[in-house]
Amino acid sequence: MKFSNILFSAIVSMFFFSSCSKNEHDTYDLRFVHIMDNESSSVTISSKGNSIGTYNIYLSAPQFLEPVTVKYKVTAGAGLTAGVDYELMSTGSEVTFLPGIYDMPVRIRWKANPVDPAADNSIKIELLSVSNSSFTLGLPGKDMLQRSLIITKIP
Repeated sequence: MKFSNILFSAIVSMFFFSSCSKNEHDTYDLRFVHIMDNESSSVTISSKGNSIGTYNIYLSAPQFLEPVTVKYKVTAGAGLTAGVDYELMSTGSEVTFLPGIYDMPVRIRWKANPVDPAADNSIKIELLSVSNSSFTLGLPGKDMLQRSLIITKIP
C-alpha cells in the first residue's frame, strides 16, 4: 500500500512539473485581422440574381480593452458598374471593433445584370491598416493570406 502511494505521488508530480516550461510559446497570443468568406480568400456571385453579400472582417486576439480600427479599400474591376451591377451598403472605409466584438461586416448589394465574361468582373476588399500596432494584417505567416477578399460576378 505504501509503495502504491509513493508511485502515485511520483506520477502526479511528474505530470505537474512537466506541464510548466519557460520556453512554451502561447499561440493564442497572436493578434491579427483578416477577411474571408467561407474560409476562402475568393468567392463568386451569380450575375442572374439580386442578393446582399455580407463579407466579414475578423479580429483574432485574446481579450482586448480598447477599440481597434481597421481601414479597408473596396476596388471594382472595369467590368462592373456601381449602381448597375452592385451597390456598396457599408459606408466609409473603416470598421471599429469594440471590446468583445470579433467580426464586422462589409455589405454589398448585388444586382441582376449580365456581365462580359472577358472583363474584370471582380470587387476586391483589401485591408490597409490597423490602429493597434500589435495586430498584423492577414493570417500569421510570410504570405499574409486573407489580407484581401476577391468577389467575382460570374455569368
